[in-house]
Amino acid sequence: MLKSFILTSLTACATFSTVLAAVIQQRDTCSSPVTLTGNAFATRQLFATPYYAAKVAAAVTRIADPALAARAEMIGRVGTFMWIDQIAVIPTIDAMIKAVPCTHIIGFVIYDLPGRDCGGEASGGEYQTGELPRYKSEYIDAIRRVIVANPNVAIALIIEPDSLPNAITALNHPRCFASVQEYKDGIAYALAQFNLPNVVMYIDAGNGNWLGWDPNVAPAAKVIADVWKAAGSPSQVRGIATNVANWNAWDMNPGEFENFPDAQYNKAQDEKRYVHLLGAELAANGMPNHALIDTSRNGVLGLRLYGGDWCNVAGAGFGVRPTSETDDDLADAFVWVKLGGESDGISDPSDPRYDTTCGRPDAFKPSPLAGLWNQAQFEQLVANAIPDQYTTDGSTCTSGCGDQSVTTSPGRFYEPPDGGNSNACSAFNNADDPRLAWLSGQAGLALDLFASTCNPSQYSQIMFPKDALAIF
Repeated sequence: MLKSFILTSLTACATFSTVLAAVIQQRDTCSSPVTLTGNAFATRQLFATPYYAAKVAAAVTRIADPALAARAEMIGRVGTFMWIDQIAVIPTIDAMIKAVPCTHIIGFVIYDLPGRDCGGEASGGEYQTGELPRYKSEYIDAIRRVIVANPNVAIALIIEPDSLPNAITALNHPRCFASVQEYKDGIAYALAQFNLPNVVMYIDAGNGNWLGWDPNVAPAAKVIADVWKAAGSPSQVRGIATNVANWNAWDMNPGEFENFPDAQYNKAQDEKRYVHLLGAELAANGMPNHALIDTSRNGVLGLRLYGGDWCNVAGAGFGVRPTSETDDDLADAFVWVKLGGESDGISDPSDPRYDTTCGRPDAFKPSPLAGLWNQAQFEQLVANAIPDQYTTDGSTCTSGCGDQSVTTSPGRFYEPPDGGNSNACSAFNNADDPRLAWLSGQAGLALDLFASTCNPSQYSQIMFPKDALAIF
């Protein structure tokens, strides 16, 4: 039921991306095609996307407490998945992929099925039920072309959050009943098209509070495995993704809701138990059963009134940072899939996209539309984050402290009102910022060349890595 992460502010200039290609190649990228086998996260770090780093950097400037701001600044360096939740995002991902070092893996969420979020109100997509051919040609095929053009980069894909879970449990909802076959066919098509050597895929499987109920586990595994088989049993599918954009504990005994009367009918009282219960059924159906678990916002537990409360949980904190050190044979990695700070859904009952879950007593209020930034909740996530070296010390960073490949200082390029080319680039804080001169020298181009290709009413966020430019 959760969930849109619509990118409302990401704008790109195609020519700008093109002229920066030479700079991007100076990063320590792989020199030969990548082939992923086994747990790709065991030897690669999740890439910190410039998109989220820019959002965090902007948020930091609005935090009054210096100590909290220092902790928040470090969040922009943590690896996160990038949501491709509409076709307008696709042109931005090529330059991002080219910025990934060989030691890293970049994660994308495939999320644009026709009739998306059929069981909720907050996160409907751009394709209507019945538009599967468009989804295939305009969305999946377009993403595949970008991936095929970048064989030297390791890529992880989480496939269509909430879709198969809704197809399993929400058939009494008219929109879900109408969408279920397109969900299955669309996901099978995506799995087949993305079955490439440098790609590893995980099919979304909801969470233990959703599909972990005793009557759901075996049917859920069969539906997921049947879709995988319909795709030709692609070898690059590693298993499932769980807890995406949710709040469940990984390992908690007794579980958060284990003392509820109905808990006797759900043995999956944390995600660890869920992964193993569902994993056993997947294996019985002949499908790979490893898992990624989203720990982006489960740093504080015991906040929800009910396990199905998925929207903007008040009092939450950032969870365990991305790592493959899970101490579990089925859990490939803990990852950050949900971008903390982006709303799950609007809390205003008068809005047509209001979902009642976003108005429950345990939901953070006020909250904007799904995908829009909620500064107050971001600050709460930082304040309540599980403390570790990523966030507790803004002045130092030791081994394992997140992706340090980008800074969190945003800049802007713009075209002057008169349309001229002189002095066309704005500085970060002043015109003498050395990074501007460095960029000009590295790119071998005048800064006004970048500016003159962009619409003056739009801005691109520029993120500078330690040794080369990433992307806007």
